[in-house]
Amino acid sequence: MMSSLEPKKSNTSKQRNSCFITFEGGDGAGKTTLIDRLFSTLSERGQPVIKTRAPGATAAGVKIRELLLHSNEPLAPLSELFLFLADRSEHVEKVIAPALSCGKIVLCDRFNDSTIAYQGARGFDVDKLEGLCAFASSGLEPTLTLYLDIDPKIGLKRCTAENGQADQIESEDLSFHQKIRSGFLDRQKKRGASFQIIDASQSIETVYQEALKSIDAHCFATQP
Repeated sequence: MMSSLEPKKSNTSKQRNSCFITFEGGDGAGKTTLIDRLFSTLSERGQPVIKTRAPGATAAGVKIRELLLHSNEPLAPLSELFLFLADRSEHVEKVIAPALSCGKIVLCDRFNDSTIAYQGARGFDVDKLEGLCAFASSGLEPTLTLYLDIDPKIGLKRCTAENGQADQIESEDLSFHQKIRSGFLDRQKKRGASFQIIDASQSIETVYQEALKSIDAHCFATQP
C-alpha cells in the first residue's frame, strides 16, 4: 500500500511525478544559491515548484532554528538532535507532504541526510539516527538528493566572508566539519543513485548545470 506521503503521479505527460528533491552539503557549499536558481528555472518552465528549508520552514521551526543556531549557550547533543527531529516532523506534516500531495516539486534545503551526518559527527549511532529520522519524517524519502561536496576549510571561509559571524554549528572546530563530510559521503554509499555528488568547488554555472541535469533525469520523462 502506498503511503499518503509518497509523491503521487502527475497528470502531465512530461513530469513523472511530484518530485521531492533535497540539497545537502557542508556549511558554505552554496546550497542556497543553487536552490534559488533552480527554483527560478523550474518556475519559468511552468513547473509547480516550492522551495523550503530545514530547520525553520514553519512557525515552530523558526523558533527551533533560533535555538539551534543562535542560542546563548551550546545545547546538549541529545537536545540538539531532538530539536532537529521536532522540526522535521512539523516540516513534513505542514509543508512538504501537502505540497507533494498536490503534485508539486519540492526543493528542500537539508533533510534527514544532514541530521544523520551532523549528529553522527556528534558521536550518535548512525543506525539509530536513521531510525529516528524515518520516524520523524513518517518514512518520507527524497526522490533525489544533490550533495554539494566541498573541503570544509573552503566552505567555512565562504561562510565567514558572506556572513561575517559564524553560527553555533559553523563555530565547531575543523575536525567536526571533516567528520560531517565523511558522514555525507557514507550516505551516498547507502543511498546509491538517488544521492548525487556534485563538486561544489566548481564554478556556480557548472554546479547549476550538473544539478539541473540530475533533476531532469530523475523527475521528468525523456519523451516529448
